Amino acid sequence: MTAQKRLLPSLLLALAALAATGLAASKPKLDAESEKFHRTARLIMTKEESKIFLQLPDAESRKEFIADFWLKRDPDPDTPDNEYKKEFEARVDYVNKRFNKEGGPGYNTDRGRIYIFMGPPDKVEEFPPGTGQSIRGFVIWWSYYDDKMAVEFADETGTGKYRITDTAGDFFGAMDLMKLGRYVRADDVFSRKFVKFETVYDPDTREIEVRLPTKGLMFRENDQGRLQVDLRFLIYIYADQGASKESFADARSVVATDAELDGMKTVDIRFAHALKAGTNFVDVMIKGPKSTSSRIRQIFEIKVAGKTL
Repeated sequence: MTAQKRLLPSLLLALAALAATGLAASKPKLDAESEKFHRTARLIMTKEESKIFLQLPDAESRKEFIADFWLKRDPDPDTPDNEYKKEFEARVDYVNKRFNKEGGPGYNTDRGRIYIFMGPPDKVEEFPPGTGQSIRGFVIWWSYYDDKMAVEFADETGTGKYRITDTAGDFFGAMDLMKLGRYVRADDVFSRKFVKFETVYDPDTREIEVRLPTKGLMFRENDQGRLQVDLRFLIYIYADQGASKESFADARSVVATDAELDGMKTVDIRFAHALKAGTNFVDVMIKGPKSTSSRIRQIFEIKVAGKTL
């Protein structure tokens, strides 16, 4: 059995979870604007964002969340258009027209969800059913060259309803990048790779510490002949399970010699900012120099001991 075949049940469960997100009985009654947003945006929400959104107390706080949701994904906030949002809405519109005969809205089909995440495939291969096989309809492979991955869909019953039956490459990594806001036409390695970092909280000093893998950073030589990387941070903090929100921005430069970098596994950067007792969701976005659109992002659930005041 291939590694992809072994991972397939997890993949199908993940896609099923996407379709079911927010549909449980405990889901609060949403206003019309929030319901319209959540109907499709839940597909690209992280699990932390979904928790926050569904616990917001009123329409006004959800409206603010929706604005932040798209702003975090805007590849160029200085322009009037949000290219990510426009691309997402175009994909939803396309799958609803293209795959609506597979049962329900196109965005709830396997091909529709993959298209929303990955966009049009670079290559499509279609194969008729083989003799003696249980699959009665066609088998289709979608290949994505930049992400080095492919997805197999099969019409198992011959009714025109395609389900994912195999994958090749790192589908979950690509899905994580899209959930966290990688722009579909990102042209730099910093944005196209999932650079995993850590964020922790020191309750004694009341500081948030972001730990970045040194190998994931792009240092350049400065005027003094040392290596330097300039980083811009935008950090959102949702306390009380998302009932309250804070945010702050900061810029930091890291300068080191080759020898110093060789001995550093991570670059650790601290921010003096107290977290409330209880559960906090800390959404960390890190951007490169202003001359580039590169960025990475992760959301962390951090629990702080003590009583919430």
